[in-house]
Amino acid sequence: MSKIISQKISEKNENLLTDFLESGHSHTVSPFLTLDSRKWAKHLSLKISIFSLALLVLAIGFSFIERLSPISAFFQVIIFFLAGTPALIEALEKVKKMKVSIDVLMVLAAFLSIFIHSSLEGALLLVLFSISHSLEHFVSHKARSTLNRLNKMVPSVAQVISSTGKIIERSVKDVRVNELIWVRAGEILPLDGRVVEGTSSLNVAHLTGEHAPIPISEGEEAPSGAVNVEGTLKLSVIRTGAQSTISRIIQLICDANKAKPKLQSWFDRFGQKYSLFVILSSFFFAIALPLLIPSLGYFGPSGSIYRALAYLIAASPCALIIAVPIAYVSAINSSAKLGIILKGGITLDALAKVKSIAFDKTGTLTSGELECLSVQHLDGSKINDATKVLSIARGLEQHALHPVAQALIHYADYRGISPCQVSDCRAIPGHGIQGTAEYEGLKYEVAVGSINYVASLSSERAKLALNAYKNELGHLIAALKIDDEIYLFQFVDHLRPDAQNVLKQLKEELGLKTYILSGDNDLSVKRIASNLNVNQYFGQLKPADKLKLVEQYSQEENLAMVGDGINDTPALARASVGISLGNVGSHMGSEISDVVLIKNDLSLIYKLFLKAKKTLSIVKQNVFLAAIIIVFISIPALFGWIPLWLAVVFHEGGTVLVGLNSLRLLKNK
Repeated sequence: MSKIISQKISEKNENLLTDFLESGHSHTVSPFLTLDSRKWAKHLSLKISIFSLALLVLAIGFSFIERLSPISAFFQVIIFFLAGTPALIEALEKVKKMKVSIDVLMVLAAFLSIFIHSSLEGALLLVLFSISHSLEHFVSHKARSTLNRLNKMVPSVAQVISSTGKIIERSVKDVRVNELIWVRAGEILPLDGRVVEGTSSLNVAHLTGEHAPIPISEGEEAPSGAVNVEGTLKLSVIRTGAQSTISRIIQLICDANKAKPKLQSWFDRFGQKYSLFVILSSFFFAIALPLLIPSLGYFGPSGSIYRALAYLIAASPCALIIAVPIAYVSAINSSAKLGIILKGGITLDALAKVKSIAFDKTGTLTSGELECLSVQHLDGSKINDATKVLSIARGLEQHALHPVAQALIHYADYRGISPCQVSDCRAIPGHGIQGTAEYEGLKYEVAVGSINYVASLSSERAKLALNAYKNELGHLIAALKIDDEIYLFQFVDHLRPDAQNVLKQLKEELGLKTYILSGDNDLSVKRIASNLNVNQYFGQLKPADKLKLVEQYSQEENLAMVGDGINDTPALARASVGISLGNVGSHMGSEISDVVLIKNDLSLIYKLFLKAKKTLSIVKQNVFLAAIIIVFISIPALFGWIPLWLAVVFHEGGTVLVGLNSLRLLKNK
């Protein structure tokens, strides 16, 4: 028995270790560390840096008392060991790979300071560099807070219900589609599933930003990562771990953080060449300055080596190199908190250049849920008692999922009308349904669907009358044929409540041109366009026509296209920036679009453009600040006007400053 228990524990630990190593998490969150160990390991480098700073203060204090100078030297040795060893190891690894980085510059300057009897300033450099490096990691960790939070929430195991009804704990990676899992109240759903048994509500605030719990019952889909608030749920798995909703969100954020914008890629290439230039030029100045200025020696506080070291530190591009990536990482992860998944910093750059934005109509600017307004005879007369008509329509449409069918069902249900018996049903996808209906003992040949479809089943006279209603009032019209009698249903697709406000903000506050590109009839599109006051609208567009317009405006005005990510994927792919609305579950939508809005909320589009413009502004500020520090500190340091310790303070202070400035992008605005 004990052997079996040991084996199970071993398997569980093996799964935990594998999941932890594959996650790429920091060692501080290892599942094998105790709580006390985690507390010590958290921000360990920053704690060592602060301890080294305390030792530096003591070393500086003891250096002023001659008889205590050995103690000062002892503290400096400890500082070089604690703060210098990690930097030295990292620098040697870079040199081994034939890469010259900021780490190499700082270590070189710090250890060379010993040979010119400025070890105290070298210790100051190592301490401030260590603090700056630790804060940089802290800022990066803070910027990636959304990803870290989601990673921590991903369950590594699921409670699988076996064929015998026994509950077995198994790694999420080993659970297959159609297997049953058990989720108790308060637990996080490990995989996407369809509810087989139970009712509850789900908290998805961390996934979509929707704070109100979502009710869920039998037959409905539940996303992984959601918190089961109330009852116990039995789910049938519909997607494996790698394809689950939360895994897809995490993967999209990871890919976004890896995707570098052009400016960052340029700085990465520039950084290595510039660092090599700084090292070579500092060696040149150290050797050449006494030859050019005979009164200047090599050693001492005013010597060429001292000045060259001060120049080496001041000219190092540390702040310049981190100025760009920290800003983009902060923007990407703060956007993710809002429910906006970006395909990297390059998307933010593209958004900042956008001059116009186009929207699909149905399901994007409108709710996508049709409402039946009325039913009438083909000749336009009202029906005194629509019970028969609605009962037959309800019977034909009762198993259909089309929005028109759902609207008809709701219209009949609201009036308490039950479906009649319908037999011999024949559905023609995209057109309608026909069959034989039995109502109050009488049988009728019936058909329901589009006007064109019903017209094809009717007399020439009825065809002419039906065609006159095609674009009536810009509303969608469906027809019902009962033997020779024809009835018309009028539907409306309502605007989203926030559509007017969002388009007004995009036009007036951001100065974007607005368009509607739709395949619906002109009158229907015109009605929506007039309500939203868009610059231009296009109706009755075939897919090829829509693509042509998107391509044209993208070249002329850097067009952003907003759609549902399914039937609009070609247009989303062709636009300068494709924005998929409320469609993270669609593989096609998330692959094609540059931006995926997890929450089906139009107001996020306005926030997205604001974030892009603010990011560009922060990046410019950071680059300007870093460049100013390099230019106005390195030259005076070379002339001996700025001492080594002050060059260190300015250099590391600038690095911290651009990092903190980038954190402003973490605000959810």
